[in-house]
Amino acid sequence: MQITGKTRVFFILGDPVAQVRAPEVYNHLFRQHGIDAVVVPLKLPAAALPGFLQHGMAAENLGGFWATIPHKPALYEHLQPSDPVATVAGAVNAVRRLPDGRLEAALFDGIGFIKGLDHFGMAVTGRRVLVLGAGGGGQAVTAALAQRQPARLAIHNRSRDRAEALVRRLAPIAGSHAEVAAGNDPAGFDLIVNCTSQGLKPDDALPFDPSRADAGAEVVDIIMSREPTPLLRACRERGLRAEAGFEMLVQQVPEYLRFFGYDELAATLQADLGEVRALLAPR
Repeated sequence: MQITGKTRVFFILGDPVAQVRAPEVYNHLFRQHGIDAVVVPLKLPAAALPGFLQHGMAAENLGGFWATIPHKPALYEHLQPSDPVATVAGAVNAVRRLPDGRLEAALFDGIGFIKGLDHFGMAVTGRRVLVLGAGGGGQAVTAALAQRQPARLAIHNRSRDRAEALVRRLAPIAGSHAEVAAGNDPAGFDLIVNCTSQGLKPDDALPFDPSRADAGAEVVDIIMSREPTPLLRACRERGLRAEAGFEMLVQQVPEYLRFFGYDELAATLQADLGEVRALLAPR
């Protein structure tokens, strides 16, 4: 792909940034589908973010940027998006530059998760849902779940005050359906979502006891691995349907492309996400 003065430029902001895969994924898609655009990683210290937003984003050939650690919460504070999921999570992971120079931000973790549930055929509306973990990922996932109107949305976190704070922030979209769970017992729930990192290390306890889950309960672990985590393996051994978080990552790709104005490419990929899954597969 040849970069010229007409090429539309995107960044991915982070510190560190060596681990990011967005450039290889989106640059491949742009090249394969004849789009004159490029994604460039940008290692930006947290202290430089305000100046970058004010001056760097004034460049008229910039389409916007993806964001990773440590910038997601700070971007929310600077840009105050109207996206309800971003508001609950207090974070954003994509910013686009509008033709008049204004910046618009959104968070895609929640919609990626929900579209993953749709892909798996896992319903939310009218069901009893338990979310384990009220950190950054848990906040976005819980807000997205609340928009699907579950009959009950219970949140467990090792520090109860964090779960209580999340329930309060959910009130505008969840009403009285959101609550702090009494504990991590999965009994009585139809859908159980693990938003913690617990269970990844060999000596970790699992985030909940699969033997306590109801027969027919479904489990999702949002750790973005294609391979089943110890939790998923334990749930499958029990006969439960249990799915990995990799699909959440896959499903975000068309949504990002729509956000940045590439609706036709987004529609093409959404019709068959095989290309995206291959690009995102672990190496």
